Amino acid sequence: MINTASTFLLLRLAIGASMFGHGLVRLPKLNGFSAWMVGQFEKSLLPPALVIPFSYVLPVAEFLIGILLILGLFTRQTLFSGGIVMILLVFGSCLIEEWSAIPSQLIHVFFFAIMLSSLNHNAFSIDALIKK
Repeated sequence: MINTASTFLLLRLAIGASMFGHGLVRLPKLNGFSAWMVGQFEKSLLPPALVIPFSYVLPVAEFLIGILLILGLFTRQTLFSGGIVMILLVFGSCLIEEWSAIPSQLIHVFFFAIMLSSLNHNAFSIDALIKK
């Protein structure tokens, strides 16, 4: 049981660090990130009216998902939310034909799903402390 819980912890921390890092570096330059994303989707089917709000919400979502995963707080909801965010990113990458980004995004979705399906091994977390 300890090995499985340790494995879950490592996966949770790794994906949490990835999400946290993505959000952390984008938050200080939010306007620039938004402008870049709008430019990326200029020739896609998505209108700027959808891209702009998403470009501002994405870094915040990544940052919060990362922190919550690192802490192991609200883990079930956070894993599900993280999976949805990554699915949206996969869809967006398809719309702009950014095929090289999709493998990384799918790997994140895979790990979100694996962790969600083995949530009972989330022993080293704030969630586990609250349950006691």
